[in-house]
Amino acid sequence: MPYMYMLECSDGSFYTGSTWDLEKRFFEHQAGLGANHTRKRLPVKLVYYECFDRVEDAFRREKQVQGWSRRKKQALIEKNKEKLVEFSRNYTQYGRATGFDKQS
Repeated sequence: MPYMYMLECSDGSFYTGSTWDLEKRFFEHQAGLGANHTRKRLPVKLVYYECFDRVEDAFRREKQVQGWSRRKKQALIEKNKEKLVEFSRNYTQYGRATGFDKQS
């Protein structure tokens, strides 16, 4: 079964990935056989995961979450839907241009 997962590293940073076998991948990270990011920040702790029917969906979700701010990731981990909505609104409202101004 495909998974999207988040690890908290020893320095407090988050690593987001996707895999077919979550248990195996977690132990690979712990053994220093995972991504460079986790290899340099051991030990790691599994703090969140989601299950998917298709690996493409897990990978798409991984890329989506990787683009999020730290506080939005924390809201996801804490399952705080109100904060997720708030941080999404703030990003859309203040963080990204929604169009171009045309000058005549």
